[in-house]
Amino acid sequence: MTEDVTPTDTQRSGTTPTVIHEGLPTQLPDIDPDETRDWLDSFDSMVDERGRERARYVMLRLLERAREMQVGVPALRSTDYINTIPPEREPWFPGDEETERRIRAFIRWNAAVMVSSANRKGLEVGGHIATYQSSASLYEVGFNHFFRGHDHPGGGDQIYIQGHASPGIYSRAFLEGRLTEEQLYRFRQEVQHGAHAGLSSYPHPRLMPDFWEFPTVSMGLTGLNSIYQARFNRYLHNRGIKDTSDQRVWAFLGDGEMGEPESLGAIRTAAREELDNLVWVVNCNLQQLDGPVTGNGKIIQELEANFRGAGWNVIKVVWGREWDQLLARDVDGVLVNRMNNTPDGAFQTYSVETGEYIRDSFFGSDPRLRRMVEHMTDDQIRKLPRGGHDYRKVYAAFDAATKHVGQPTVILAKTVKGWTIDALEGKNATHQMKKLTQDDLKKFRDRLYMPISDRDLERSYEETGSAPFFHPGADSPEIEYMLERRKALGGSLPKREVRAKALTLPGDAMYAELKQGGGKHKIATTMAVVRLLKDWMKDPEIGKRIVPIAPDEYRTFGMDSMFPSAKVYNPAGQQYESVDRKLLLSYKESPQGQMLHEGISEAGALASATAAGSAYSTHGEHMIPFYIFYSMFGFQRTGDSIWAMADQLARGFLVGATAGRTTLTGEGLQHADGHSPLLAATNPAVVHYDPAFAYEISHIMKSGLERMYGEGGFDGTGENVIFYLTVYNEPVAQPAEPEGVDVEGILKGIHHVKAGEGEGPRVQLLASGVGFPWVEEAQRLLREEWGVSADTWSVTSWNELARDGAAAEEWNLLHPGESPRTPYVADKLQAVEGPVVAVSDYMRAVPLQIARWVPGDYRVLGADGFGFADTRPAARRFFHIDAQSVVVQALQALADAGQIGRDKVEEAFNRYRIDDPTAVADVKQEGGDA
Repeated sequence: MTEDVTPTDTQRSGTTPTVIHEGLPTQLPDIDPDETRDWLDSFDSMVDERGRERARYVMLRLLERAREMQVGVPALRSTDYINTIPPEREPWFPGDEETERRIRAFIRWNAAVMVSSANRKGLEVGGHIATYQSSASLYEVGFNHFFRGHDHPGGGDQIYIQGHASPGIYSRAFLEGRLTEEQLYRFRQEVQHGAHAGLSSYPHPRLMPDFWEFPTVSMGLTGLNSIYQARFNRYLHNRGIKDTSDQRVWAFLGDGEMGEPESLGAIRTAAREELDNLVWVVNCNLQQLDGPVTGNGKIIQELEANFRGAGWNVIKVVWGREWDQLLARDVDGVLVNRMNNTPDGAFQTYSVETGEYIRDSFFGSDPRLRRMVEHMTDDQIRKLPRGGHDYRKVYAAFDAATKHVGQPTVILAKTVKGWTIDALEGKNATHQMKKLTQDDLKKFRDRLYMPISDRDLERSYEETGSAPFFHPGADSPEIEYMLERRKALGGSLPKREVRAKALTLPGDAMYAELKQGGGKHKIATTMAVVRLLKDWMKDPEIGKRIVPIAPDEYRTFGMDSMFPSAKVYNPAGQQYESVDRKLLLSYKESPQGQMLHEGISEAGALASATAAGSAYSTHGEHMIPFYIFYSMFGFQRTGDSIWAMADQLARGFLVGATAGRTTLTGEGLQHADGHSPLLAATNPAVVHYDPAFAYEISHIMKSGLERMYGEGGFDGTGENVIFYLTVYNEPVAQPAEPEGVDVEGILKGIHHVKAGEGEGPRVQLLASGVGFPWVEEAQRLLREEWGVSADTWSVTSWNELARDGAAAEEWNLLHPGESPRTPYVADKLQAVEGPVVAVSDYMRAVPLQIARWVPGDYRVLGADGFGFADTRPAARRFFHIDAQSVVVQALQALADAGQIGRDKVEEAFNRYRIDDPTAVADVKQEGGDA
């Protein structure tokens, strides 16, 4: 952009300090002042004699030539508000433009009718009409010329389709014969007509597992996930698992969606790793849901600056071909200047105004502009198109993007929201407009030149409450053209296929060492999990398929021993000497590295886990993500991404380390996880375990491998679940696996550990994870000090027990004539004696999930409230979850049952001072900090 001030003579003479701008090396000594003076004088003369616009043009050409000759000058953060690719550089368009225009018209019609039909009286299930109408040309250029299907020799592309554009994608599939007219009428009706008889609202692979590949409607995640998908493609290639050199990731996003922090949050990652296999197409229709994206500004210019600054290749598609002649006549730069200075809010207004208004408002500000369009009618001015609707302009951009090397590319395509539908075009309310009237549809039909008569349209309304869908016939030239283009490009898209070959999983010998326990040494469950992971990575079959992922915490979780052998993945290798290179466990990077070290980005790490966990379908290669993180920063921070991971039918292990509200001493409120099991319970695909012992971990992780990567699931290719384990940094005694251990109980959620001794009153003590040592100590105290016999139970999964209970009740509801099922936990505890006391390092709501199915008196202790920094004994006394608190709760339950006197409860309370954290101020704790 030009400045509004002219340099003063003092500034020209260089007697004042020079401003350093955009990193230009003006602070360096001038080795030839006379030559520099000549250049500056020449430039000053050009400004004085030819004007600023001419000087600006020459400067831009000089910068362009400097980049061509690899002279290291910074790139401009933004360029003029015109197309990046000038007409003379546009490639020859290889398709039949008229045929493709007809195809677009058919798809546009069916997409609009689909949504309008879904909102007929008595149904009214919503939908979005305007988004696809604005982006139809963008998609169709891709489908007809660029998007490679799974049968392509190069392996096929991955396409992230904007969620609100799904009606257009369904309409294309209908024309291809992949969907029926009946299914289009059943848009957003997924169960009332039977399984798979309708269509999901948005791209949901879990709901349409043979169709959609990537869930995209959670705004912001498309950008993030597409970056890490492209990166994972390179990871697979560099590690020699699959040749992905001919595969590309395409992501379609909206300009309003760019406001989500996740959308732009990882763009520097794509540039740093030179992901030229990634193309973003941002549909810049200048509107978000209820109004302009940035009415007083220019979103395309803003985004261009963001992406250029981050190191991306930026291609702007702003104007259609009808503007080319006007720009060619812009010898003074007045038109470009007007384009540069007109805000988006005005352009949105122009999209709905008359040609006369545009002539006066846009072109009327300068006599030179008026003369430029004096030969044009008002109607011609009104129809001057935006570049995102011009097939040739879009093709040129896509072609340039696929040929660009060394950078990811973003295409910023300017469009009109609701394009071709008069009732919707450019209007702020398009998001809420779900239904078109008969008059609206007739105008739409006429604009698209659809061969549908008034009689046919009116009759369809009488019979179905909606306009008719249109198909030109399987032998029509348009359909033959569509199918031929898709065949040449490797098959129809989107399409999800599972081509991965079954894995040979390790046998029992792999888990033998973990089942031996820790002997005299106390071991944290985090260390037990990591130890098994290391053994897995040595396995000849699955070892190379393990993808360790961590957000800058490998050393915290004791995984630095993997650095020398597995190495951290970096496509550029390690081009420096590591500061800890002399240490045995020094940090090592390699293009063939196995470990994904995501820096301080849980969102990025989860995106990598999603890409790895769905590689069995996207690439036909089973990969096993093992993402380990602070449990507090999992479901609470990236729960939406985990939901999308589940929707994408990804598999793998999520390991919430340093779990619990009182185990991470010294870290305080923000790090204290007392609720992640509850958040995990809200995700139907997540199987959560909270193991206490290493031998439990061995069975749980073996089960995870078998369920996800064995022959489970309805089709024998594995279950589409995600295993979430919460493990702890606190060292605890690890017993050897007992003979005849209840493996079924471990996997279903509860197993008996030790029977109480003695003949006194009895209680049942339940605990999970790091809470088990508390009930173990409580068992001893009850026996030795109070004459009470207590059984101990390890609850490996409150969540799975609760799901089993709910499933049993649902089965009973749906089978009233059959013998009722009993929840597993009810069966387990049916014959036990005495009240049941449950405790965990989580809030009470976690163990309370099973309260309905626990026979008899059920008491729960938990860490409710915010966490804080202190020692573990102090924190546990504060929350009343330590061994002494368990004892008092057990005695109180017995007193309520009339089995002991209440004086015993009061005596225990006074002795242990469970209401006073200062009573344990002198209790020492063992290591295992953050």
